[in-house]
Amino acid sequence: MPHHTPLIATIVVGLVTAFIFGAVANRLRVSPLAGYLLAGVAVGPFTPGFVADQGMAAELAEIGIILLMFGVGLHFSIKDLMSVRGIAIPGALAQIAVATVLGTVFAYGIGWSVEAGIVFGLALSVASTVVLIRALQERHLLESERGRIAIGWLIVEDLVMVLAVVVLPTLGGHPSLSASAVLATLAITCGKAIAFVAIMLVVGRKAVPALLHYVAHTGSRELFRLAVLTIALGFAYGAAVLFGVSFALGAFFAGMVLSESQLSQRAAEESLPLRDAFAVLFFVSVGMLFDPGILMRAPLQVIAVFLIIVVGKSLAAYLIVRAFRHKAAMALSVAASLAQIGEFSFILANLGVTLDVLPETGRDLILAGALLSILANPLVFFVLEGLRTRIERTGKPDAAPAPASDAEPLVPTKKSGHIVLVGFGRVGRIIHAELTARGSDHLIVEVAEAPAAAARATHVETLYGNGVDEALLTAANIAGARLLFVAIPNSFEAGQVVEQARGSNPHLKIIARAHSDDEVEYLTSLGANITLMGEREIALGMVAHAFEDASSRT
Repeated sequence: MPHHTPLIATIVVGLVTAFIFGAVANRLRVSPLAGYLLAGVAVGPFTPGFVADQGMAAELAEIGIILLMFGVGLHFSIKDLMSVRGIAIPGALAQIAVATVLGTVFAYGIGWSVEAGIVFGLALSVASTVVLIRALQERHLLESERGRIAIGWLIVEDLVMVLAVVVLPTLGGHPSLSASAVLATLAITCGKAIAFVAIMLVVGRKAVPALLHYVAHTGSRELFRLAVLTIALGFAYGAAVLFGVSFALGAFFAGMVLSESQLSQRAAEESLPLRDAFAVLFFVSVGMLFDPGILMRAPLQVIAVFLIIVVGKSLAAYLIVRAFRHKAAMALSVAASLAQIGEFSFILANLGVTLDVLPETGRDLILAGALLSILANPLVFFVLEGLRTRIERTGKPDAAPAPASDAEPLVPTKKSGHIVLVGFGRVGRIIHAELTARGSDHLIVEVAEAPAAAARATHVETLYGNGVDEALLTAANIAGARLLFVAIPNSFEAGQVVEQARGSNPHLKIIARAHSDDEVEYLTSLGANITLMGEREIALGMVAHAFEDASSRT
């Protein structure tokens, strides 16, 4: 019988269990993230049966964080990051301070030392990279102003936690560290972080895109994919080893300098499967750390920690964003994004226990708070986004004047007998150009901010939002339209658009795009009249052109 290493067993059992629990959660109309977390509990050391290797699961999860932040960086630009520094920097610092005070008060109330309270509060103050990014991606907010503020906020939190890890040994009364030594170490850490950012912005902006362009010209897809992974993982590792910043921050800047390359979209597509797989392992690794017994041993303390994370942090973030004269809708979205904790919380908790600053009960409470807040995050988003939508629909002005935000009220179209185009990406733009050339009356639906702005620049009526949203399709008067083009690349999302549109207009002609025969069948079953698969259309076009040229010569 072949020998199975703990690594292989951890990957296989972790992914299989995550798939089973995730599928059940999806069937119950719950976020698959809940399934992944419960899968981790099932294969963890605190439940009977198979026990995965926690250390290896954590290492694999770190790769997921690296790839995820690299992907986020690919959708960011330096201009985007600098545009939110005015609120992200002071906002994150203020929110960390509030959460740390709340954690310290809680710790003091149950008899811990002030030092333990500070560590505990810091651990509760920093949001999870993976959860925040997933939440923004699912709601198509990553490239919106709300998304940029949340990401900028997260990066500032990341940098503060890097400094906290440097200072933390002094709280334990480490005999080898004097105040001057701590200040010197802190200065060196800050200097390294600044040097890393400077090198990435000056040298990386030229070197990284140049490397990827060189590899692209070799014509090897495998080499291109390997180059993308090398850039993501290599820069993350180098940033951590040489400059002392986190893996996630290094990967984010690697992606951001690559975003200026024309190959950034292809790089994102090539790294997507690995990003998703390792991100799942992150949630499994979180679940493995959770001891369900803490719910019985200290239920009131668990509830208090949960409320600090979900209510205290969210309220602080909301008030801070409002203090910077942003609208309530914007503040609610940012508050929802930050209402959880994650990977840096575990690092601080483990370090605090190792240094005898934080009792082991504190680590258990932090892990319980992380798991419960991650499970609750979709519900928090649902509730706060519902409030945001209600505020937008009432049209009541906010008390504080604010700059224009990405939140736009839906204005129903006056068109009838028109064409609706959902998606203004590469395919959507070509469709739009053909419709314009034919003089066809149409409107565009686009969820991403930059493409929506590009659509508006064509002077064609554009609705900003997700085509899956029933209210948006109603505003597009899908019931009175004669033709619908679904040009978005995600087949599952496209299927929802097709299903909603078909329910509103049984006589509507719907034309969609697909990437495989299975997707063609899926979209057709939901009501698409015609579903075109790219590869098939290219092949038919090539044959048609070949015989057309031959017939012209005869």
